[in-house]
Amino acid sequence: MWLAALAILIGLAILVWSADVFIDGATALAKRFSVPSFLIGVLILGIGTSAPEMVVSVLAAIEGSPELALGNAYGSNIINIALVLGATVLISPIIIRRGIVKRDLPLLLLITIIAAWQLRDGTLSQADGIVLLILLVAVLGLQIIMSIREGYHEHEDDIVVANADSAHSNNLEHLNNSESLEKLEPSVTRGLVSLIIGMLMLVASSRAIVWGAVELATLWGLSELIIGLTIVAVGTSLPELVSSLSAARKGEHDMALGNIIGSNIFNTLAVVGLATVIAPIAADPVILSRDVMAMGVLTILLVTLCVFAFKTKRQFGRTSGATLVLFFMGYTAWLIQSVSM
Repeated sequence: MWLAALAILIGLAILVWSADVFIDGATALAKRFSVPSFLIGVLILGIGTSAPEMVVSVLAAIEGSPELALGNAYGSNIINIALVLGATVLISPIIIRRGIVKRDLPLLLLITIIAAWQLRDGTLSQADGIVLLILLVAVLGLQIIMSIREGYHEHEDDIVVANADSAHSNNLEHLNNSESLEKLEPSVTRGLVSLIIGMLMLVASSRAIVWGAVELATLWGLSELIIGLTIVAVGTSLPELVSSLSAARKGEHDMALGNIIGSNIFNTLAVVGLATVIAPIAADPVILSRDVMAMGVLTILLVTLCVFAFKTKRQFGRTSGATLVLFFMGYTAWLIQSVSM
């Protein structure tokens, strides 16, 4: 018992520290290579923080339980939006950019619809998995091309002073180009090291917290199913939660939202796609009637809230965050009720 409690305490401390290291590394690389923060959030944070889901799903498929990959991926998507984004916005509201509303959120909604359509007959074949992986490559390619093409132009929606400061910084960078070139390599190296160490420690500390929580819950007499639906589900989303909170706290709003969108895209296309290619999935009917429906409704709710926020204050505020967290609480109650029936 004491070992489990110690694992949770140490894991939480390392989790918070590693999130700061992770975000600092990602931010340094984004600034050095003039890559938009949203793209860093989608590619590096989104994919990197989905490592636990990827490992669990691939191993489940190899061991003959591919349906676990489906529940893992879709459950994580629900938690990412409802709990991770909701909690992040409650603490620090996020600025909504034009490109996120016009391109990235509709893309996430389209991918969610495709995932639901593939499951219309209750099964996912290897051909379905190949389609998902092809879509993953296409989506990542599109994100890279469009984000680099747009660069930092989306930030023109920000305060004029911020733009003036940014322009001034760019001018200084050009004037001191020789000095920047001399400092480029060590900065890139530090950024990469911070990114890798932060990501590895995020995953490792999350595993320690989940292990400790499961051990304590078992000692307290909670069922394994309840543990899996609550503690483990939230635990696998801890990297997304802490990295998004850290990004929002540091003012990297695009990175925080990009982390959620990127993670959900990666879960739906890569995690499910790989597991399905390894072994076809016969989905439990309850996944269709409960989890897929909840994921679809939640994605539509997210798009609606973001569009409304963009057209009003251009800020995803605490009211929207509270709405998402309430959705998570309702979904969790639904899970517990369905298990007890």
